[in-house]
Amino acid sequence: MNIYILIAAILPVLVLLFYIYRKDAAQPEPKKEMVKAFSLGLVSVAISFMFSIPFQEMGLFSVVNTTLSEVFRMAFFAAAIPEELAKYIMLWYFMRKTKHFDQRIDGIVYAVCISLGFAAFENVMYLFTNQDNWIYVGASRALTSVPGHFGFGVLMGYYYSLSKFDSHLYATAKYKAILVPVLVHGIFDVICFVSDIAPSLALIMTGVLFVFCHKLWKYGSMRIKEHVERDSNGGNFSQ
Repeated sequence: MNIYILIAAILPVLVLLFYIYRKDAAQPEPKKEMVKAFSLGLVSVAISFMFSIPFQEMGLFSVVNTTLSEVFRMAFFAAAIPEELAKYIMLWYFMRKTKHFDQRIDGIVYAVCISLGFAAFENVMYLFTNQDNWIYVGASRALTSVPGHFGFGVLMGYYYSLSKFDSHLYATAKYKAILVPVLVHGIFDVICFVSDIAPSLALIMTGVLFVFCHKLWKYGSMRIKEHVERDSNGGNFSQ
C-alpha cells in the first residue's frame, strides 16, 4: 500500500516538472541543474520552519482558528510568508551558482523546480499522515495544492527573470518576485481554511478554490508564453 501512496504523492509533481521542461524546448535546461533546483526545494521545507516557528512563538498565528482574522494570519504567517521566503532564498542561492540562467524562461523553470520540490515533500507528508483517506487527499491535492505551488513558482520565476533581463523593471520586479507569490499563496490558503471556521461553506469554497486554481494556471501559462516568446524574439515583446 505504501508504494501506491508514494506514487500518488509524487506523480502530479513529475507531470508538472515534465510540463515545464517541455515549455523550454528551444534551449532546455540541463536535467542535472533541474534536479539540483528540485533538491533545494526539498531543503526549503526545513528553512520555512525557521520562519514559521518564530512567527508562532510571537503569536502571529495559532493552529486553532475560529475567526476570519485568525484564518488570514494562519494563511500568511504559517504558510505563505515562510514557504515563499524559503523558496526565494533557495532560488537566489541557486541562481548565484548556476551558469545556465541565460534566458527569461530559465527563471521560471528553476523557480518551478524549487517550488515543486517543496510540494513533493509536502505532498508525501500529507498523504502518509492521512493513509486511511489517502486516495481522496491525493486526488484533491493533485488538482489544487500541487498546481498551486507550480503557479507560485511561475510567478516567482517570472519576476525574478524580469529583475535580471529588464533593467528598467529591476526596482519593482525584485520585490514582486517575493511579494506576488506570497500574496497569491496567502489568498489560496485563506480560501482553503475558511471551511474550518464555516463548515457550511465548504462546498462553495471548494468551487471558489477550483476557479482560483484555474485562473492561476491560465495566468501562469500566459507568463510562461510571454517569456518564451521574448527569448525567441531576442528579448523584445512580440508584436
